[in-house]
Formats: sequence, structure tokens, C-alpha cells
Amino acid sequence: MARPDTRFHLNFAEVIPDFEESEAAIDRLVADPAYQASQFAFITPDNCLADLRRRMIEDGKTFVMSTYGIYRGFLLLDPATIPEGAALYASWLDGMEHFGTPITLEEIARRGRFDYLVTGASAVSVNGVRFGKGHGFFDLEWGMFTDLGLVDETTPVHAVVHDVQLVEDHLQPSETDILVDTIFTPSQAYRVERRAKRPRGVKWPLLDPKQIDDTPPLQELQRIQGLA
Repeated sequence: MARPDTRFHLNFAEVIPDFEESEAAIDRLVADPAYQASQFAFITPDNCLADLRRRMIEDGKTFVMSTYGIYRGFLLLDPATIPEGAALYASWLDGMEHFGTPITLEEIARRGRFDYLVTGASAVSVNGVRFGKGHGFFDLEWGMFTDLGLVDETTPVHAVVHDVQLVEDHLQPSETDILVDTIFTPSQAYRVERRAKRPRGVKWPLLDPKQIDDTPPLQELQRIQGLA
């Protein structure tokens, strides 16, 4: 079901792959009221969300996306700056580097809160617990955004996966797991009955010093919070 990545092939420790019929899952997502109401969103750089990023550009919806590993922070994609006919290329990771503008946490905060977040996953349980590449990037991004008041308990968080990636078991979330509200697959939109609150803030004691050194937004957040 998975489509290989141009750089990482099917190494799922390094990439969330695109999959067959991902466009059908995106069709369901863009018909959802949360997408229709969104104007400023955060979208992960996962391959399965390339068609979503294209649709957002064509729909005139501004969004922020992280760079690989958050090593170079975040990029802003403003549809007003993307030439007509370039939405498909701009939705790919190489195109994002060309059309995206680097943006700091402070600059994001000046634009206001995110009203929508979408992530890919290696798998998602029916109670909203995600499995990614094992690096915890989305949880870390959520921690930064909550520390700055950009997202909260009410912010819609949606996931896009293939039907075979939807796990039927109810799993216990960890202290950093961000539970999703809706899971979009090619065949359905699965609504999660969330029974636990999402975590808040960056859990600094859980971070390796090297990860902080390698992640400019974490260093920026430390300065903002007076920790550096």
C-alpha cells in the first residue's frame, strides 16, 4: 500500500509514506467542516499529505510546515506568493523549500492561533493514539505551540492514514501523546471519542541536550521563556 519516498524508499524510521488512494482520504478531509472553516493551519511534512497541501494552496489557505527533523525550523506557505499552476510542485518537499518562507515561533505567534492541525502517521488507534517514526516531532511541535498559546484542547487535530493503518485496539497514551479528533482514510472519516486531555508545554527534562542544540525553535523558545 505504501508508496516509496525518493530519498528514503520504504525506510519508515525516517519517513511517513504516501499510500495508495491517499487522494480519496484527502477528499474526505477537505469536505469536513473543520477544514472548510480553517484559514491558518499547521500541516506536517508527511508524504501522505502532499495532496492536502496542494488543495490548501489552491483553496487560498495559509499554513505552516516543519522542515525535516525541525532542523531548520518552520516554513510558511502563503498561497498569495505561489504562481498560478505551481501548487502541485509547491506541495512537494522540494517545492516547499523553493516557495516556503522561513518563519520563527515569534512570527507565527504574531499571526495568531492555528485553527487546524493535520498529521500523517505510521498507524493510529481508534482512540486517537498515533504512531509516527518514533522521533516524537509532532508531540514536540505541539508542546512548543501550546507554550505560546497557538493551540489548545479545542484545536481540531486530524490524522490521515490508509485503512490498514487504523488500529482497532484502544491504547494508553503516554504523557506526551497528542490524541487526534478524526482519522481520515480512503474509506471513512473515523471520529474519535476522546477521553483524555492533551498534554501542554515542552517537557524539557525529557529532551536530550543534543536535540535542543539541533532544533532552532527549541532554542528560540528557551530564549522566550528565559531559560537560555
